[in-house]
Amino acid sequence: MSPSRFNELLARQVGNEFSASHQYVAVAAWFDGQDLPQLAKHFYRQSLEERNHAMMMVRYILDRGLKIAIPGIEPVRNDFSKVEEPLALALTQEQEVTENIKELFAAARAENDALGEQFMLWFLKEQVEEVASMTTLLNIARRADNLFDIENFLARERVGDQGRPGGGRGGHQGHRGGETHDSGTPEAAGGSL
Repeated sequence: MSPSRFNELLARQVGNEFSASHQYVAVAAWFDGQDLPQLAKHFYRQSLEERNHAMMMVRYILDRGLKIAIPGIEPVRNDFSKVEEPLALALTQEQEVTENIKELFAAARAENDALGEQFMLWFLKEQVEEVASMTTLLNIARRADNLFDIENFLARERVGDQGRPGGGRGGHQGHRGGETHDSGTPEAAGGSL
């Protein structure tokens, strides 16, 4: 298969997904250090999800018989002064990923790559959920009277999981052990965590 813009963008997106995973570990660790266990748990889980997205892309590249080079990542932000900052960073990051995925879909379509287009459809749907989830968290944080309101909200609601508010997660049911997938969820190289 000859080099294509879609393939180049997809290889770059693998790095973007790993970068997002590392940034979410940094966000989770910051929340953990602030004694906010629900926010920490949410972002540790988000980190695994982003890692799984990268590995889904790796599996796809390998299945298409393409050469893969796993890119390195840039340093992540570790210091924040208030709870809204890492949430705003996460929302911005998800909005950027959405633009990247849209660009990937458009490149596949322009190259008449039906397989690439079909692969990216799952990620487009996923990004709607990701942006909605992060928007919800940021809105809750901005409206909260205190940090315990945010923690209680996360303990009570399944933000970014199977249901609302803020995210569906389609076939994701935790990305652990006995995870179930809907028939459209791409396989991750080495399996999902």
